[in-house]
Amino acid sequence: MKHSQSLSLPERQPLSLFQIVVATSAGNALEWFDIAIYGFFAVYIGKHFFPTANPSASLLLTFGTFGASYLVRPIGGIVLGAYADRRGRKAALMMSVGLMMLGTAIVALIPAYETIGLAAPLGVFAARLIQGFSAGGEFGASTAMLIEHAPHRRGFLASWQFATQGLSILMAAMFGFALARLLPHAALDAWGWRVPFFFGLLIGPLGLYLRRFLEDAPDFTEAARTETPVRDVFATQKRMVLAAAGALAISTSVNYLLQYVPTYAIRELHLPASTSFAATIVGGVILTCVTPLAGYLSDRIGRLIQMTTVAVLFVVTAYPAFSYTVDHLSKLTLFALVAWLALLKAIYFGALPALMSEMFPAATRSTGMSVAYNIGVTVFGGFTPAVVTWLISATANRSAPSFYVMVTAMISLAALASVSRVQRVKTDRPAVA
Repeated sequence: MKHSQSLSLPERQPLSLFQIVVATSAGNALEWFDIAIYGFFAVYIGKHFFPTANPSASLLLTFGTFGASYLVRPIGGIVLGAYADRRGRKAALMMSVGLMMLGTAIVALIPAYETIGLAAPLGVFAARLIQGFSAGGEFGASTAMLIEHAPHRRGFLASWQFATQGLSILMAAMFGFALARLLPHAALDAWGWRVPFFFGLLIGPLGLYLRRFLEDAPDFTEAARTETPVRDVFATQKRMVLAAAGALAISTSVNYLLQYVPTYAIRELHLPASTSFAATIVGGVILTCVTPLAGYLSDRIGRLIQMTTVAVLFVVTAYPAFSYTVDHLSKLTLFALVAWLALLKAIYFGALPALMSEMFPAATRSTGMSVAYNIGVTVFGGFTPAVVTWLISATANRSAPSFYVMVTAMISLAALASVSRVQRVKTDRPAVA
């Protein structure tokens, strides 16, 4: 006698926190790896896609394209952030990593100006716009995913969002160091600079595969939803958006300054390319290792006191650190400068994503963080290499990058003071019976 037997697949076990961190951070790693290698190899990209008789003009065009991509990041933040708040963090994360892969592929494969003419710089510009749009929604959705899976460890879990930035910078710097040491200058200039972009393409499929297994956390799925997260953010949370963007100022400016170090060391300090990349490796190691510890510390001592202390140190030490490096130029002083900037940055931004997440309710968290993050990165980060290049040229002072660091640190101090006032008002407000 025949009988039917119902077959059922075993239930998939929920991911561990470690797996959630890896899956969520993979796309962020691709984003920052691509940003880092574009900055590190800007001299070579400028020659191939933005050739001019003036090397400084070529570099400014290269960094201008780099910065212009940040003009679309707020749009990406609004579109993908709202999508994450309405349809789920996972859906937005899958979309963002796919777009990032497309932009990376264009830069890796597009022929140079001498081959296809004006289509070459236009292609690079289009690739950067695609990547900017994608990156715009990545931070809000991925940070929300992390902190919602472990609300009691927000600082530590969210810090991995930025620790992967350090790891990406480290990998990019190692590529630069290895290529500068192993390839003749002519080979590095002709095709070697493309190798890291091809490697970046490998991270994307890994990110897509890992993110397939993610699930939105109960903190999000069980929370009240809104179908108008963008309107809600701009109608009732504008002050928090501005405060969060201001708090990001010093972190993002130093981040892009560290990516500018190879260009700065080669063009302004006249140090070998291998030395400049080796210094950036030191910075990448510090950012990768110290950031999670800083996130853990912020869960213990409080995020505001930790970040305020570091911002003050940036104001006080930036100019002396750059000035000493320029006046006592050596491999050791360059390493010390990068290490100091990276250490302060790691302690500051290890606490930052958790602080930003706590400013917004679950219903608008991804949108609010995405908008604030992309305003901050666009205004204070994306144009950092171009601003620093202009400052050095305008002042004829090789310590001029420190001026930008001090200004953005003071902006962040003002923003942190605003967050502190809001938190005190919430604490002092009497409960309604």
